[in-house]
Amino acid sequence: MQVSSQTQLTWLHNMHNSTAETPHTIRPCNGILSPQPETSEFSMGVLVLLALLMVLLALVTILGNVLVIFAFIMDRNLRHRSNYFFLNLAISDFAVGAFCIPLYIPYALTGTWHLGRGMCKLWLVMDYLLCTASVFNIVLISYDRFLSVTKAVSYRVQRGIMSNPVVKMVAIWVFAFLLYCPAILLWEHVAGCSTVQEGQCHAEFFDNWYFLLCASTLEFFVPLLSVTYFNVHIFHNIQRRQRRGSIQDSEPPRSSSSSWRSCFVLRQGTSSSSEAEDSVSSSIRPKKESLVAESLSPSRANSVTPENDLSISFCARTRSKLHQDKKIAKSLAIIVCAFAICWAPYTLLMIIRGACQGTCVHNSLYDVTFWLLWLNSSLNPFLYPLCHDKFRMAFMKILCPKKFATLRSGSF
Repeated sequence: MQVSSQTQLTWLHNMHNSTAETPHTIRPCNGILSPQPETSEFSMGVLVLLALLMVLLALVTILGNVLVIFAFIMDRNLRHRSNYFFLNLAISDFAVGAFCIPLYIPYALTGTWHLGRGMCKLWLVMDYLLCTASVFNIVLISYDRFLSVTKAVSYRVQRGIMSNPVVKMVAIWVFAFLLYCPAILLWEHVAGCSTVQEGQCHAEFFDNWYFLLCASTLEFFVPLLSVTYFNVHIFHNIQRRQRRGSIQDSEPPRSSSSSWRSCFVLRQGTSSSSEAEDSVSSSIRPKKESLVAESLSPSRANSVTPENDLSISFCARTRSKLHQDKKIAKSLAIIVCAFAICWAPYTLLMIIRGACQGTCVHNSLYDVTFWLLWLNSSLNPFLYPLCHDKFRMAFMKILCPKKFATLRSGSF
């Protein structure tokens, strides 16, 4: 009797504890709620060095992208339709350096999350949202350049809601939110338990191989294939136009027209014009082509007329457009290569780690690829002036106003 009464009391006590829990309490899937503190595997000197490098990366990311945003605000020459997508990319990269990296530094150094589960959820949502938006912005930039190079006339005359860059920018953030954030917020509620122990901060699907494979396909593999496709078509378009131009230049002109000679000279070295004048609109092309044909007639062979001047101007703009498209292709290739190098290791290791439940990938190796992913956000601001003259001049105007004034006065 004594044993049975003790068993009954134990059963009543357990029932009381279970009914005392609120309906919204999420139990751990493994039944353990105690924190799992981790001791750092690095010495104090290494920890200090790592902390300095992490802080430096955050500062570089913040300052670099602030410079891009500030240049876009100050310089009206940058407010071209395609450059708004660079602004959108700079905003997402800035938030990575201002929010995601600083909150992660203590967790990376100590191995314990000290800010609570609510802040952990917020950090996860922001991190996945910002990084995914950064990837989608690169795809949008590549697609916009693809249209401007391969379909220049139709690109310039675009009208309607889809030609508005703000609509595309907002769509990027919506798609980026829908990819990961609902799973981050609702996974444990649907499953009824949490796989994240106290003192830790990672997504509930961290070890779910199927979800990681599907999400990574949409976040990395499809964007990588898309930007590769766009860049290959841009290069093929440029090569085709170069071959067409070389064939035209190799054909002997029927007369010693000054326009043909000028076109050949302009092909040797031409400066890039502004993006607003890159594409030749369809409304003026027939008129100028007729002027070129007219200038080739025998009666006007040796005369310098306004029509000849217009044909020379048309030829110069055509050569300048080709030169500008070459620079666009090179800049896209650099940005896309940086994206692939920074994202590929993390994506592949994340899928492999999920498949083997974290037993076949060392945590240090995974952390390195994680920081490499964030490194992409700090590299992008330095790729802009390297690839775009207008960004370079805008940065010089902000950082070195005296040198910019001297350079500008010397050009007149």
